Amino acid sequence: MEHVEEIVIVGAGIAGLATALGLHRKGVKSLVLESFPSIRTSGYAIGTWTNAWRALDALGIGNKIREQHILVERFKVFSPSSGAILREAKLEEIEGKTGKIEIRCVRREFLLQTLAQELPKDTIRYSSKVVLIEEEGDLKLLHLADGSVIKTKVLIGGDGINSIVGKYLGMKKPSSTGRLAVRGFAEYPTNHGFKPEFIQINGQGFRVGMSPSTEKSIYWYFGWYSSENGKDESTTKTGELILIKLSNSKAPNEIIEVIQKSEMDQMVPSPLKYRTPFSLLFGNITKRNICVIGDAFHPMTPDLGQGGCIALEDSVILSRCLSEAVHQGKIEEGLEKFAKVRRWRCAKVVLIAYIVEFIYTTKWELVYELLREKVLAGIMAGALLMVANYDCGEV
Repeated sequence: MEHVEEIVIVGAGIAGLATALGLHRKGVKSLVLESFPSIRTSGYAIGTWTNAWRALDALGIGNKIREQHILVERFKVFSPSSGAILREAKLEEIEGKTGKIEIRCVRREFLLQTLAQELPKDTIRYSSKVVLIEEEGDLKLLHLADGSVIKTKVLIGGDGINSIVGKYLGMKKPSSTGRLAVRGFAEYPTNHGFKPEFIQINGQGFRVGMSPSTEKSIYWYFGWYSSENGKDESTTKTGELILIKLSNSKAPNEIIEVIQKSEMDQMVPSPLKYRTPFSLLFGNITKRNICVIGDAFHPMTPDLGQGGCIALEDSVILSRCLSEAVHQGKIEEGLEKFAKVRRWRCAKVVLIAYIVEFIYTTKWELVYELLREKVLAGIMAGALLMVANYDCGEV
């Protein structure tokens, strides 16, 4: 008798592995197809906020991740023009409707490995790139690059911003923001000595931030608008370009030190893209027995640090909706329930991130003087905490 998979997840990223683990916790088997020959180690780290920790706890791995990463105790926003602190908050004193605020900077590789280790050994199939999706009755036929074909009753696309599953659903390509970003780690042989603080600077056409991840590593990011025709990016090395932009501001010395300690010759900028809130609200994120999650669903600018967090929310909610649907034999209804829950939440976060990005990276002097530093620093901090103040529930 021909073998048919119950559920196939394309992509062994955060969303894909977390969904597989959520289903496993509910006694539902899935197969994860990953095009790479192993877990991907790129991506450095993700800012893991309260909403993500609630998802990780629901998946049963929260404490394993916590014990390896530093708890951020304070949040600071600096002025790029004066170096003054515009906003400062002690996080232990802030409590929302879902409890205390919790932020840690989690190494992406460690998170993926932890998720993978919790899964049955035969769950992930590496070197399995999907190149074509077809239908055979109620089944989906997945044609792989090696010529093999896998049949499945349910198909989940967790395959990133260029998702082949999203393309099959007819989702529009993500829009460009005109911005570039670089992320990195500064590694120290012993304790780096930095305070457990999340530091951020917004303005003068760029955004930069840093936070300790472990006792020996500091995570940082830098995002900026590409110049006309990308002339400065093509003639200047990325590391040098970042230091030039920072030297023309009043950035704290510790941020410059951390970036200088990173592997500057290996810095490669990535274009930032997002899917519009309108397309999230009205696009085909699910159809019959197929859906998308994570960046395949809602790529967003990193201005709220919520991309990975929202993907973890997706995973818990989809695991809950889909496991119930599998047991009841109502797959389509389960996926529609997931879509209904996630559309407004994801569209709202994408929109807030886009607005924050526009305000803080514009070079309009009037906006900068009258709004950005004097009024909107507090609103920005409030937006960060508001978005993180969400509970996805149990698996």
